[in-house]
Amino acid sequence: MTAIPSSEARGARITAITSGKGGVGKTFVSANLAAALARQGQRVLVLDADLGLANLDVVLNLPPRVTLHDVLTGKRELRDAIVAGPGGISVLLAGSGMVEYSRLTTEVRDELVRVLAELRPMYDQVLLDTGAGISDVVLYTVSLADQVLVVVTPEPTALTDAYATIKVLATTQGRRAIRLVVNQAKRGEGRAVCQQLQQVIDRYVNPTLDGPVRLEFLGELPLDPAVRECVSRRTLLLEAQPGAPAATAMVDVATRVLR
Repeated sequence: MTAIPSSEARGARITAITSGKGGVGKTFVSANLAAALARQGQRVLVLDADLGLANLDVVLNLPPRVTLHDVLTGKRELRDAIVAGPGGISVLLAGSGMVEYSRLTTEVRDELVRVLAELRPMYDQVLLDTGAGISDVVLYTVSLADQVLVVVTPEPTALTDAYATIKVLATTQGRRAIRLVVNQAKRGEGRAVCQQLQQVIDRYVNPTLDGPVRLEFLGELPLDPAVRECVSRRTLLLEAQPGAPAATAMVDVATRVLR
C-alpha cells in the first residue's frame, strides 16, 4: 500500500487524522482544527472517513440526510452530500452502522479515490476523520492522504497503540514524516510524549527502514473543562468558547499545520 504523493498543483492538501485507539478525541480534533483553519482563510472540508462507525454528525450536531454512503453507491451526487457546517467549514458526513464497510470492495475503493479527486480543486484543506486502529479500512483511507496527523493522549495504552499505528504506516505506506497532536495533556506533557514516542521509534523501527521516521510535534491540547462541556452540547469549542485554553491551543496547532 503506497501513499499518494503530495502535489500543491492538484489543489487541496489532504490530511488523514487518525489514532491508535478510540476515545482520544480524534473527531473533536478534526472538527475544531477544521474550524481553526477556516478562521485563517482556508477553504476547509472535513470528511467523516470512519466508514461504518461515523460520529462526526454527533460532534457537529448535523443530522445526516445525504451521506458519503449515498455518494459511494451512486445514489446521490457529491455536491448533494456536502453541507455547510459551523465555523465556516464544509462537511461530508458518513452513514453509521454500515456493515458493508468492515471490508472495502474494489468498487468502493475506486469511488473513494474519485470523490477525493473531485474534492481537491474545491478546497484548500481536506481533513479525513478516519477510524481508529490499523484495520484494512483505516489504513486504506490513510493511504489516500498527503499527510498524516496522529492524535494521542498521555495514557499508556494510547501511547502503545499510537506507536503501533506509526510503525504500520511507516512499514506499509512508506510514511517517514508523521505529525502528532497530544490531547488532554498537562502543561509541557505533549512534547515529552512526542520525544518518548520518537525514542521508541528510533530504537525499534528506524533501524529496519531505508530512512528514519520523524515525528513533527504540532502541539498539545490541555485538559480543559470547556472541551467536555462543548462535546456534551454538541458545539464547536472554537465557536462556543474561543477564549478557552484548549481553543487557543487549537489555533496554534492550525498555524503550525499551515506553516
